[in-house]
Amino acid sequence: MHDNNKQDKNDDSDVTSEAAIGQHRESREPFFEHEQGIASTSRLPIQIQPVILAGGSGTRLWPQSRTLSPKQFQKFDNQMSLFQQTLNRVAPLDARVPLVVSGEAQRFDVIEQLKQQQLADATVILEPEGRNTAPAIALAALHVVKAQGDALLLVLPSDHAVRDRQRFCQQIEQAAVLAERGDLVTFGINASSPHTGYGYIRRGEPCGGGAYQVRQFVEKPDHATALSYISTGEYSWNSGMFLFKATRYLAELQQWHPDIYHACEQAMATQVQDMTFVRPNAEAFTQCPSDSIDYAVMEKTDSAVVLPLSVAWSDVGNWEALWDIAERNHDNNVVWGDVVANDTQDCFISSQSRLVAAIGCRDLVIVETKDALLVADRSKAQSVKEIVAKLQHSERAELNEHKHVFRLWGGSDTLAEGENYKVKKVTVSPGQSTARQIHYHRAEHWIVVSGVAQVWQGEQCYLVTENESTYIPKGVSHSFENPGSIPLVMVEVWTGTYLDESDIFRPE
Repeated sequence: MHDNNKQDKNDDSDVTSEAAIGQHRESREPFFEHEQGIASTSRLPIQIQPVILAGGSGTRLWPQSRTLSPKQFQKFDNQMSLFQQTLNRVAPLDARVPLVVSGEAQRFDVIEQLKQQQLADATVILEPEGRNTAPAIALAALHVVKAQGDALLLVLPSDHAVRDRQRFCQQIEQAAVLAERGDLVTFGINASSPHTGYGYIRRGEPCGGGAYQVRQFVEKPDHATALSYISTGEYSWNSGMFLFKATRYLAELQQWHPDIYHACEQAMATQVQDMTFVRPNAEAFTQCPSDSIDYAVMEKTDSAVVLPLSVAWSDVGNWEALWDIAERNHDNNVVWGDVVANDTQDCFISSQSRLVAAIGCRDLVIVETKDALLVADRSKAQSVKEIVAKLQHSERAELNEHKHVFRLWGGSDTLAEGENYKVKKVTVSPGQSTARQIHYHRAEHWIVVSGVAQVWQGEQCYLVTENESTYIPKGVSHSFENPGSIPLVMVEVWTGTYLDESDIFRPE
């Protein structure tokens, strides 16, 4: 049997570690990471290569988490996203620059947040389609072996929260000794309560270094079964984190699931390098079966070991889970953003774009974004998935992306829209430019607010400076660049009968 919860990168658990919550409540220390890192404490015999799995499109934390910008990229406490915390978590290790595996839809979020962490040189592998964790890790392992030789792959989901980074890194270094000898290490969280939202790992005999042989992976149990697991003291929650040599993983994958191995090998053999992106061959990769590392390798190999991980940990599955691990004020409220609360207790209140006032509230989740507001009983936080299903059925844009979107050249905010018009604020970073494009159903008016725009319109090239504007008719090729040293800020007005992003043609 397997841990069906931790096999899929797209899954969002509804449960948070009670052990972690209890530690947090007792210590009242911040659970989320805000510092840029701590000094490396040791040198490992073989260097670690962090592999961050940043695909997926979970929406259990809607309206902040969206299909095209999921929870790992959201800055819930307005400081660092879960993805950035994961990058920060491995900083104390004597490790290589993290390698990120993500999807096409998330590439702009990935690049922007890597830049913010001074990791713009990190390599990003873009899966043509999601195929679960076994192929994603195979792509990373093949890339590492070809580019650098062997390394210890530290595979981490990008959407977890861990409070004690120093203890986390110490236990990774402990696990590195096991991985160097050829073990495939998975990390188990001590199961202190009978949660039904996690998969479990049953420990076997001790095998040195504080680890145990893996006797069994089990799927999410019902409550009675989970109670029986806890009573034996033999089970850990499956964290979905791994450490092993790249060559060892590939050898095991080739033995136990050769179709995944060969599809990934072919996809990487004909990859395309696109700036910092590595694009595996889409035709080859889409022939790859979808399977988790647990199913494909870990339950079959004799080399799997589990190391108990004793750090405060959460996979941040829903708003109740986020309330559990976040810092709370004297009224036991989590308050983020511009919030005024009176006679309000035990609530989670987050504001992104405006003042939120709460009076006489108890046990509520209130989450405000630029285009949506969620109000829910905290105990029913998992029911957000039912709202998401309704939004999906109605094809609501609020399900997919925020008003602000990132692009390689900068980003844009939708300010207003209505029949036959849309208004955006566009920001272009210094030295960046957009691709040449044509719109057949809309015209565009550009007003420069600050900076200088170099505009290409048809065969013309000209500058537009502050307080000046230009007009781009339908059917005319165009692009713009920021040639200056400060951000270019423009107001962009679209007019036409069809204003969808799909109205775009890119000339050769």
